[in-house]
Amino acid sequence: GASAYFIQACGFKSRSGHWINPLETRGFFVSSERQAMRFIHLESIDDERVAAYTNLTEIQLRNKLEPSKGLFIAESPKVIDRALAADREPISLLVEEPWIEGMSGTFDVIDRRWGFDIPVYVASPDQLKKLTGYRLHRGALAAMKRWPLPSVEEVCRDARRIAVMEDIVDHTNVGALMRSAAALDVDAVLVTPSCGDPLYRRAARVSMGTVFQVPWTRIGGDDRHYWPFVGMQELRDLGFTTVAMALEDDSISLDELVRRLNNDETADDHIDKLALIFGTEGDGLSHHTISRADLTVKIPMSHGVDSLNVAASSAVAFYATRRVVAEAMPSEESQGMKQR
Repeated sequence: GASAYFIQACGFKSRSGHWINPLETRGFFVSSERQAMRFIHLESIDDERVAAYTNLTEIQLRNKLEPSKGLFIAESPKVIDRALAADREPISLLVEEPWIEGMSGTFDVIDRRWGFDIPVYVASPDQLKKLTGYRLHRGALAAMKRWPLPSVEEVCRDARRIAVMEDIVDHTNVGALMRSAAALDVDAVLVTPSCGDPLYRRAARVSMGTVFQVPWTRIGGDDRHYWPFVGMQELRDLGFTTVAMALEDDSISLDELVRRLNNDETADDHIDKLALIFGTEGDGLSHHTISRADLTVKIPMSHGVDSLNVAASSAVAFYATRRVVAEAMPSEESQGMKQR
């Protein structure tokens, strides 16, 4: 049924962006099937209701002991929209006033799926800069509920090609790898216990929200002793050939790996299901991981360059190892018919 909402004397906008005139509603209440949004203009950046956007650390946001109470912060309208498209539940939004009108579509989605009680805190650009510590280029943030991560088996059930991020701590690299995985059809991504959080604000923003599109989970949860000692065997048990991306004396070239992926399925060296493993910045993969991998693979390079940033190397590997379905070549007979 319709609900009554208090209207300030100056009026306010509904979620769809239309101004409601208090004079038309007798000055105090409006009843409508299209209820109004809860816009709350911040008077102080110390308002406890927006503490989640400023004061919580990554560990507190993840809430390892009670994942259902954990939060993540989505930054920019695009990331927020992709999170909503993945049915992630918003708790609140924090929006620069100039961005309100342009986000009417986002507000409509929230209305339809999550109801009319999600607060939208409105701040000036200066207030938002003081709150977050930097100038937002896309003036919107959303605090959203985390979800229980699936098991490795569930994420990899129908996967033929997956990526493993081992202890990558730079959130820019985490986000860039997720974006490349989405763009180049990687079926799933696994992150090790010591890897940066793909839902961390910067990682999710750099990923352009693709972190909500690519299936992913933590292999071994938060057990730092699980990977690679147990985790590598888990991947083998799921049928994956494990490939450490590293420059070693016995490394095969990426071209050779591609050949094994695309050769005859009856060949002794054919690879059916592939797990590409990428290491942390600087040190790369641990020797425990390299020694336990089925293969070690390197990207051939020139001019004395021996390595690429993990964001770049993962994109190269994802592109090279994508499954290419050869198009049927036209027969000589059909070509002759066209010439006639």
